[in-house]
Amino acid sequence: MNENQRVQQVLSGNTSAFAYFVETYQDMAITIAYRICGNMQDAEDVVQESYVKAYRNLHTFRSESKFSTWLYRIVYNTAVTHSKTRIWSGMNEIEIEHATDLTDQGADARLTERERKGVVMDVLERMPIGDALLLTLYYMEDHPVKEIASITGLNEPNVKVKLFRARKMFKELMTATYSMEEIGYD
Repeated sequence: MNENQRVQQVLSGNTSAFAYFVETYQDMAITIAYRICGNMQDAEDVVQESYVKAYRNLHTFRSESKFSTWLYRIVYNTAVTHSKTRIWSGMNEIEIEHATDLTDQGADARLTERERKGVVMDVLERMPIGDALLLTLYYMEDHPVKEIASITGLNEPNVKVKLFRARKMFKELMTATYSMEEIGYD
């Protein structure tokens, strides 16, 4: 059964069908809310409130976009409102066509999965909220630029610019925080 059919089930009165959306998207919803709010208690509250909003407004969901994009936009807006945080400090409209990857593949291969995840999470915690969120959506959740633009309300060129800058900041923070041996360079 596809998501549009599940939405129709909920709209026709099968409220338990909404559990599919909660189970499927809860982890990423928590991640988005946590990146914005900065603590797990607030993130959980935001996600719960977001699911209530999504359920109440399910009739407004247009099947042209993915359900996840629609839901994550609700989570994003709820988290920003809840935390009263300014996510983006500057709104430059410079488009950057090409960007490089964060790390060298050789370094990735030498770190264990657990070590790599620890380093990434630590560096993301040190970054500004919006930048960490963009990197999480793009690299950890594999959302394309177009979806990230829909979720955050930024335009696509702005997402590209912010991703480029966030990658650069990530690399700078990583190399400033960890020695070359710790991140896999000998």
